[in-house]
Amino acid sequence: MRPFLILQLRPEDDAADGEFAAFLDKGGIDPARTHRIRVERDPLPENLALDDYAGVIVGGGPGCVSDDPASQREPEARAQATILSLMPDIVARDTPFLGCCYGISVLAHHLGAEVSKRRWSEPVGPAEVYLTDEGRQDPLLSDLPAGFTALVGHKEATQELPDGCVHLVGADNCPFQMIRHGQNVYATQFHPEADGAVFAERIRVYLHRGYFPPEDAQRLTAQAYAADARHPPKILQAFVERYG
Repeated sequence: MRPFLILQLRPEDDAADGEFAAFLDKGGIDPARTHRIRVERDPLPENLALDDYAGVIVGGGPGCVSDDPASQREPEARAQATILSLMPDIVARDTPFLGCCYGISVLAHHLGAEVSKRRWSEPVGPAEVYLTDEGRQDPLLSDLPAGFTALVGHKEATQELPDGCVHLVGADNCPFQMIRHGQNVYATQFHPEADGAVFAERIRVYLHRGYFPPEDAQRLTAQAYAADARHPPKILQAFVERYG
């Protein structure tokens, strides 16, 4: 069976390792069926072929596609350029793809939609989201209730539905929580791999990265642990089961 290509963008080792472990755990993925690349530090193999993989999963990270690459830290600029270089083939081939948080920015940016900090950023913590009419029909969302809690935290957001996309999950504070392009290219603004423990670790790692005042860390950690975030991982599981 073909492996899943897991691309990560987090420069912090503990955050990257925790995210990878969360993908395996929440997605039910056998580690032997993964090809993990930390694109903020490692180049893609010269012979990389998307057809060799069951699907592509892209994690989150501290970078923003709306930031000037010249102002970004080198690992973040490298990671962004690498992921964006793959998007034309992924979209053209309708390659199974699940972009998590940063992934929706990458997809929307590639498709020409506005991605910016103009509105709809969300503080670190739980958000109440809902399925759209199209979302109720999507095979990855068939086991989800009409409304559920997801864990979020982002500085930028897509400001419009990109051309060729279907709006699957919305929210009052940030409307584009999950979209699909074609039949197989998905992206979420929330984190389908995260639970309270995963978010607590990220709160610790990103304490001084501008997502929240450092004095709020204890409150946000308690809030993450208290959130009922059992439904979003079903999306990751459904993606792995459908394409694996």
